[in-house]
Formats: sequence, C-alpha cells, structure tokens
Amino acid sequence: MPKKRVSRQVEFPLNRAFTFVESGPVLLISTAYKKKTNLMTLSCHVSMGFEPTLGICLGPWNFSYTALVETGECVVAIPHAGMLEKVVDIGNCSGEVMDKFAEFNLCAQAAKDVAAPLVAECLYNLECRVVNRALASAYNFFVLQGVRAWSNPMPADTRSFHAVGDGTFIIDGETVNLRNRMTKWQECI
Repeated sequence: MPKKRVSRQVEFPLNRAFTFVESGPVLLISTAYKKKTNLMTLSCHVSMGFEPTLGICLGPWNFSYTALVETGECVVAIPHAGMLEKVVDIGNCSGEVMDKFAEFNLCAQAAKDVAAPLVAECLYNLECRVVNRALASAYNFFVLQGVRAWSNPMPADTRSFHAVGDGTFIIDGETVNLRNRMTKWQECI
C-alpha cells in the first residue's frame, strides 16, 4: 500500500494569522446616536452562543464606536454578495461626514426594540444590546445579545461573503445538506 503523502507546514506571518479564523460573514453595524444614523463595515466578530450572542471588535477611531458606547445598542446586518462593493465602500468612509444610508442608496427600516435602523436590503438583521463591555477598553471588544431577528423574504442574492483580511473575499457557494447526519444536534436544526 502506498504511503499517504502529507504536505509539510510552512511558517506564515503571525501578523496575518487572523485571516485563518476571520471566517464569519462580513457585517454592517447600524447605530443611531444624537439623531444621526450610521453604518460601518465589520469583519472582526465571533458567534458566542445560540441565544444569539456575539462579540464584535471595533475601535474608538470609528464613529460607530461612540454610538455603541453611548447607546448600548445596534443592529447587526448581514449583507448579500451583490452588495460586496458597496459594503467595502461603506467601510472606506466616515459616517461623521456623511449619511451612509443616503450616500449608498440603502433603505433604513425602523427596528422594534432599538433606535438603530435595520438595513432593508440585507439578508438578515439582528437588533442587539451590549451586555458586556469588560474588554472594550483593553481590546475594543463588545458582547452583544440579540433581542429581535429579521430576515429578508426576497433578497436580491442569497449568498453572504467573508473577508480574507487582505482585501479579498470569499463568496458563499454550494450548500450541502447533511441534516440527516446531525444525530447529536437534532434539536438545533
């Protein structure tokens, strides 16, 4: 029997290693503060539970940071692949100097439990409240708890996209259904 060929690992730059785990979909964070709405692009986040709870990382140099600190709430929106260029452009400008909803022709839909608006064009929106900011000053990390979820019944595209971290993105492709193999986790599906 021939030996299985195993490739050897090669060292990778540590300052680029975040690209290995930055696999969740790129998000838009919607905030409202002092009668001004804003959007920011975010790819640094983690799912922390089924409730849903998630952690996001954004720094004080972002206009949205102040809104999140002051209000303790936001909307996490998952844009579809057809919005990719627009989402990158949203991340390259400041809401301090423009209305990003108007600038990028996006529809701000009123949320039910938070002041920040939903992004109507997105696949999903999750109204959130900050439940823990213990790591905010040291790591710019906030824990959010979802309080109401929304889905778009007629999205222009059903695929999300993921940042690789170097200006490239992966667009979701084929869906593989293995629900029948999920014997241990049937209550989750």
